[in-house]
Amino acid sequence: MAKRKRISNYFSNREIALWGASVLLIVLSFRLFDRENYLTLTASLIGVTALIFCAKGNPFGQLLMVLFSLIYGVIAFTFAYYGEMITYVGMTLPMSVFALISWLKNPYNGNRAEVRVNRIQTAEHIFMWAATALVTAGFYYILGALQTSNMIPGTVSVTTSFLAVYLSFRRRAYFALAYAANDLVLIVLWVLASMVDVRYISVAACFAAFFVNDLYGFSNWKKMERNQARQTRAACQPAEEPEKSKDPV
Repeated sequence: MAKRKRISNYFSNREIALWGASVLLIVLSFRLFDRENYLTLTASLIGVTALIFCAKGNPFGQLLMVLFSLIYGVIAFTFAYYGEMITYVGMTLPMSVFALISWLKNPYNGNRAEVRVNRIQTAEHIFMWAATALVTAGFYYILGALQTSNMIPGTVSVTTSFLAVYLSFRRRAYFALAYAANDLVLIVLWVLASMVDVRYISVAACFAAFFVNDLYGFSNWKKMERNQARQTRAACQPAEEPEKSKDPV
């Protein structure tokens, strides 16, 4: 009972409602279109739970992302989405480990349930986009060699995934927007897959839920960024000196 109360105090009513609606959508789509692949259901529930923790800047979300990446890689392999498999197992998973370490090492004011929001300089932005271009080009040829299904959206997924994991590692609020863009690409990918096997509609529904959660995550991180900046400014202001007494000594 006490544990449930702590959880309800930690998450706002909006966050609980968002998580509950996401779980309901995932379970309903699984019951309607799949009913067999419980690995997909498990990955979806882990993923949506990871996102609500990540939206709070809680490192536990990154730990769940490691587990989600591993399971999702297996699911992608079943439909020959080798780009997705390689991206999540070979890139998102290890980068989530690095992000977990980074978030644990940078708590805000000693609060390990909230990471310190970071800023990056112009030079690092240039490096990030150059690295993204190189990764995208490299994966384009790799996916072509592997005869990956739906290669163009698969390549775009690599681009958005790399941006998301990099910004997540660097503790920038825009990682959630990059994940939201990736969600849109993945919805397209799994809708195309569902034209071959209707069971994959449940995976598309999963990423539709992820999209809404990532948009909320971006909004909440911007709020965290403003709050942390305001508190930092307040802490840096010199304390006002007490007024001197005018009474004669």
